Amino acid sequence: MIFVFIIISLILINNKIAKINNKEIMQSNTSDKSNNESSKTMENDIAESDYIKVDEPIFTYQEIPENILEKMIGNSIPRESIDKVNIEELAYLNITYLGFDKESHIGEMIVNKNLAEEVIDIFKEVYMKKYPIEKIRLIDEYGADDEKSMEDNNTSAFCYRDISNTNNLSNHAKGCAIDINPLYNPYVVKTFVSPTNAAKYVDRTIAEKGIIQKGDDLYNAFIKRNWTWGGEWKNPKDYQHFEKSY
Repeated sequence: MIFVFIIISLILINNKIAKINNKEIMQSNTSDKSNNESSKTMENDIAESDYIKVDEPIFTYQEIPENILEKMIGNSIPRESIDKVNIEELAYLNITYLGFDKESHIGEMIVNKNLAEEVIDIFKEVYMKKYPIEKIRLIDEYGADDEKSMEDNNTSAFCYRDISNTNNLSNHAKGCAIDINPLYNPYVVKTFVSPTNAAKYVDRTIAEKGIIQKGDDLYNAFIKRNWTWGGEWKNPKDYQHFEKSY
């Protein structure tokens, strides 16, 4: 009887070990698959890399990772301006947002670290309110070309550059400004419209998702935290733009 019991126990132990080994193999395969897919994502074009769907919302900020900084240098941080940019004053954000496809996605953003926690709170509130944002990518994905980023309706923040059509440094250069759904919320000075494909949206009576209106959920999330909206400026009108000094 004891002998039978020992045999059964050994069989159960072997089965358990086999299950554990299978589980480890599956996890290893999943990890390898994830790493391969991650590598492929970096190689894909912008359209394919945008929509990373998530089950649980993510809102985090941290110091800029080395791989992200490498991407920024020569793009949102021009090489000739490296000594003018205080990297330690910037933070890297992962933000969950509701896309125009009504799915949740993870976006990336660089802002001033003194505003990072507040920006996280803003986008968390906007996400909970189900306010649509088409995409949130680093402007470096567009070679730091603001026009291309806006034409693609990309929401972005930091970029070391001047204010459009001026020689004055933009608040984007300090990470203190964010442009949201810029195609549908253009920059307008008299007859000049940027991006160039946004002329239709100079008419602010158009009822379309992603168009920022005074009093809507996006506007309220920023304004109640003492941000300024460019859509309330007299000239120029910068409907996509929110900024804050600290």
